[in-house]
Amino acid sequence: MASDGSPVRDAREKQKQKRKKADRSRSDVEETDAQVEIERLTAAGHAALQSGDNNAALRSFRSALKAATKLREKRLQRTCALNLGAAYVEAGEPQKGLDVLSRAQPGERGERIADLQFNLATAHEALGEQTQAAHRYLQAAQLYRSQGDAAAEGDTCVRLARCHLQRKEWDEAAVSFRRAAESYKTAGNTPAAALALKDAGKHMLQSGRNATDDIISVLTDSLEMSANISDQETLGKLLNDVGLSFSQMRLFSEASECYEQALPLVASKPHRLAVVLQNLGAVHNTLGQYQQAVRFHREAAALHGSLGSRGAQGRCFSNLGFALVEMDELEEAWESYIHAQQAFRDTDDASGQWQACEGLGGIKLQMRDPEKAAVYYKDALRLLCKCQDVSSSVQERLVSKLSEALQQKLLLQQRAAATHRTVPERHHNRRLPRSMAVQSEVQQWRREMPNGAVDGEIPATDGKRHNESIMSSESRPRQEQEQADHHNALPEANRNLNNTYDKAELHQQNFPSESSGHGDLSAESMKPRPVQMNGTHPLVRSTVTPPLTQHDSDEATPLTRRLKSRFCTVM
Repeated sequence: MASDGSPVRDAREKQKQKRKKADRSRSDVEETDAQVEIERLTAAGHAALQSGDNNAALRSFRSALKAATKLREKRLQRTCALNLGAAYVEAGEPQKGLDVLSRAQPGERGERIADLQFNLATAHEALGEQTQAAHRYLQAAQLYRSQGDAAAEGDTCVRLARCHLQRKEWDEAAVSFRRAAESYKTAGNTPAAALALKDAGKHMLQSGRNATDDIISVLTDSLEMSANISDQETLGKLLNDVGLSFSQMRLFSEASECYEQALPLVASKPHRLAVVLQNLGAVHNTLGQYQQAVRFHREAAALHGSLGSRGAQGRCFSNLGFALVEMDELEEAWESYIHAQQAFRDTDDASGQWQACEGLGGIKLQMRDPEKAAVYYKDALRLLCKCQDVSSSVQERLVSKLSEALQQKLLLQQRAAATHRTVPERHHNRRLPRSMAVQSEVQQWRREMPNGAVDGEIPATDGKRHNESIMSSESRPRQEQEQADHHNALPEANRNLNNTYDKAELHQQNFPSESSGHGDLSAESMKPRPVQMNGTHPLVRSTVTPPLTQHDSDEATPLTRRLKSRFCTVM
């Protein structure tokens, strides 16, 4: 009989230990194989995302997560969950992505926590939950900073700024853009820093609560850093945007310089070239440089016409009409305003139509045809009632011009009648009857006005979009005084600046060409969605308001790219 320490028992123990070791080896091999498979599935998911195949990416990341749940490594499971949640957001299913990402959060601070917070923020942003998104982006930015990842911090601050823009928190957005610029500068990405500062200055101006010197300093820094931008299209956009900001601040010489520098950079992009030409012409109008302005207006109108941007073409014709009036070229100005009026009719743009009618009325008044001038002013007032965000001073000005036209009309009638009277009759008191007759006609017109615009009142609005036209010498000083605040207004000559640099006007429809006396200006056009930038409306509307409706997939910087999540490998 064998004892407890017999060779047989020892042999059994050795065999048992050998089997355990073999089992562990097989388990290690299986786990290693599983990790290799997860690596393969993760790489396949990334490749599918790059090719735009979101469904294939989801299949790969789901399989990777399923394989990871069979392993002991919790960090690997969280990584796979992060990728799957991010893929759901990329595929347009943010709620599913948020659910998966919420399960991926570790109990303690993990290595990839910053990316996880970023992706959670992206999901909330896609769901329209801007408050939660802003909170997550702020956490992610702080974590990226603690990790020394300045580039990721910059990207995150840009996304945080967009959340503030959605909530119309202009000051907070400007602060986030400035922080993004600092991060990009630290990361050595001065082109992105320049673009971030450009947006910071734009929204500092939009808030109306920042000192002018501070805004100028930010915009100047942006221009200085832009010297490192090698991509011509990106640089051209920055110069145009900074020019718009300078225009709103009444720094027209600086704005003109920006547009001039942008011209050769956008020469290969007809739409962008048309926008810069339009803005350059508008600024020259304000500077009183009408000869130069006319050339830019005509070139811009021709380009917009060839591109089918009918609304923009109409605004160029309107700008051209203004410049020609200032040059006393009334016949050509008349033709330009007629073209503008037709373009605005084609695009159902009531705002543009009343402005064109006011210009036509002013020309007829100078041509000593007050009867037709009165007709145009009445048309302008009727069209004005269809517009929103119009200040009451606009209607008051038009009513004043209508009264002036009616007074001139009555005076001419009385002079014609006076030729058949005796001298004493001709010098009889005419002032009281004329004033009473004009007042009676204006009151009759007011009673006929639609939409409750009776007794000279229009529905209360808070904007000043349309406060520009040809102005009589009597009304000009008052109007210029109304436009003293550069945060809200611009000189009337500087109307119709264009902020559609990134995209041409949308929803275009063909319209027949109008007969024209300008053979070099294309009237072939389409019906676009009106995008009006008037001289008295803030020029720096955010390109991300709403931030998810104007994506430019070809943008080269992180400041304008569409919503993207962050992915990671499993290594």
